[in-house]
Amino acid sequence: MSPAKGRRPIQIVEVGPRDGLQNEKAVLDPALRADFVRRLEAAGARRIEAVSFVHPKYVPQMAGAEEVMAALPPSQSHSRIGLVLNGKGYDRALGTGVDEVNVALSATDGFGLKNQGLSVDQQVAMLSDIVAGRANAEAGPGGSSEASPALSATISCVWGCPFDGEVGTDQVADLVGRIAALGVAEIALADTIGVGDPWSVTRKIEAARAAAPDAVLRLHFHDTRNTGLANAHAAIEAGVDVLDASVGGIGGCPFAPGATGNIATEDLVYMLERAGFPTGYDLDTLIETARWIGQAIGRPAPSALSRAGRWPV
Repeated sequence: MSPAKGRRPIQIVEVGPRDGLQNEKAVLDPALRADFVRRLEAAGARRIEAVSFVHPKYVPQMAGAEEVMAALPPSQSHSRIGLVLNGKGYDRALGTGVDEVNVALSATDGFGLKNQGLSVDQQVAMLSDIVAGRANAEAGPGGSSEASPALSATISCVWGCPFDGEVGTDQVADLVGRIAALGVAEIALADTIGVGDPWSVTRKIEAARAAAPDAVLRLHFHDTRNTGLANAHAAIEAGVDVLDASVGGIGGCPFAPGATGNIATEDLVYMLERAGFPTGYDLDTLIETARWIGQAIGRPAPSALSRAGRWPV
């Protein structure tokens, strides 16, 4: 599919090895998860959420993050992201070869206390401590900005919380502004339980931009109620250039009852490239990878393209 003239590139951050696997019943060993990352990179993923530095007692699917990273050779053309929930996870990430660290926060106290044991204010304080620690390390003897992996933040439950209910636009904008004030350059807005609609997506993007005009916004949608691709379309129409997706549409959140997978990478690539937005992915290799991971986790991948294939053939 050749891009139409005038269409801007859309960056898709692949989250299958982390968000995609963390809610699956199958627990894959680190070597297989590293192979998963390599397959995705061969399909065109340039930024990929490869691991999560969380306690294996709570998310056994993410055990062995250090082993996964050790099995991946350094790459100048790929950026491997590690998700962290707190300072301890951040310290673990620094001991590996991750290129980026993504700090997860919640828009609500209910989800934050359930997921991390921290209120919203405590999560912002935690992020502030991480930012301050980075600054101190870079300012110390021999320190440099190149010594630290890039830092981003994801706000979960932006469109709704399984414990606190609806989440207001002002509530989200306030948190976005507080995160941006710490110097975090990229902020992701996540519909963790898949309750958003295209119109509320537009409103919250506009509010987030007003609160943090210099930040890069990344959008993260789940397809729990079949609105994921419509929400992605709304985000792109609102000018967002970076979206998360999970190959095969696998995934979910262990602490979000009823949540299903992210929008599927291959479904998103198909929609975008049909419309002329280049993504850098190879659709056939993505479909092949979606079917492969479905076999690995013991159930067919739920994405539409893994079932129906590309068109035209």
